Amino acid sequence: MRKIAIPVSKSSLSPHFGHCEIFYMYEVENNKILNEIFLSSPPHEPGLFPKWLRENGVTDIIAGGMGHRAINLFHHYNINVFVGAPQKEPGEIIREFLEGTLKLTKNYCDH
Repeated sequence: MRKIAIPVSKSSLSPHFGHCEIFYMYEVENNKILNEIFLSSPPHEPGLFPKWLRENGVTDIIAGGMGHRAINLFHHYNINVFVGAPQKEPGEIIREFLEGTLKLTKNYCDH
């Protein structure tokens, strides 16, 4: 089973994961959503989110912008990172991701 996290602010993908209000987490098996979980984000501190998400069983994160240090920290915790996702509603993002139609663009976060 995979657990996929999407950082959300104001009901859509947060353009920068470090400033999100909540994480939508989807437990997925065989590309089918088994469960949807919502967790409020902890206070933003550099390096905290990757560890906190791993402790919550996350295996993958879909984000808009993310810095290289954060990407490396996610990889350190064996979390797959998909960046450059569009600012859409999380249900639409996970559906497109599981169907293989989610369009990822350049990661615009350079810090």
